[in-house]
Amino acid sequence: MDCRVILLGTGTPNPDPKRSGPSVAIVSDDSVYIVDFGPGVVRQAAAAGIKMAQLKRAFLTHLHSDHTVGYPDLIYTPAVTGRIEPLEVYGPPGLNKMTEYIKSAYAEDIEERLSGLEPAIADGYVVNAVEIAEGIVYQDLKIAVEAFTVDHGSLEAFGYKFSTPEKTIVVSGDTRPSPKLIENAKGCDVLIHEVYTAVGLLERSEEWKKYHRAVHTSTYELAKIANIVKPSLLVLYHQLMWNRTEIELVQEITSLYSGEVVSGKDLDIF
Repeated sequence: MDCRVILLGTGTPNPDPKRSGPSVAIVSDDSVYIVDFGPGVVRQAAAAGIKMAQLKRAFLTHLHSDHTVGYPDLIYTPAVTGRIEPLEVYGPPGLNKMTEYIKSAYAEDIEERLSGLEPAIADGYVVNAVEIAEGIVYQDLKIAVEAFTVDHGSLEAFGYKFSTPEKTIVVSGDTRPSPKLIENAKGCDVLIHEVYTAVGLLERSEEWKKYHRAVHTSTYELAKIANIVKPSLLVLYHQLMWNRTEIELVQEITSLYSGEVVSGKDLDIF
């Protein structure tokens, strides 16, 4: 069984033309599991060779816009272009309301496509949204997906652990250093973790310093986490670099951590 990780998007709220919004695809043989759906998610999936019919399972870490702006895209673009089954989405409280509002916003589009001349399969437009708690939230013959809470301010937020016979992959979502992430990620094959440059933060205003220190993870903090977790590979995404280069970002971590570290780019595969 082949298992790989594809970074569909590594961006932040900042509109970087080289980085689409946060999204990760876990691919096990022909099964695809999406984590987060930031701007550009479906076109990035197409660029990665993922078929529209495969976009039928997704997991949301939290409700911030940079992680969810691609939700209508994930619902409707595959429905128009090849998905024949309902989309299953798992995520925090508020997911159901968001889903219903999106369906209402696109009601005329859906009505026209399903009852007009365009050939359409109704099941492809169905969304089954499930609001989750900690624990195993999804399981099939290829994978088990476990959710755990992380600390990202007032929003309820989750990280996810994907366990297959070949690999264990942990995705942090947005979080400050999290004991539950450390507990779930120990000994994993791939840890995909958000990060900001500790050196670059020093140039920010006091208000932004307070915010980022409260809800995100610095390079130095992530190095300490990695020294405990000891992943086979640490992949950085959602990188906030503030005029620092990717080389400098990685160097901040490797000054305290000797394991393998990669600053992820869109469409990287691991």
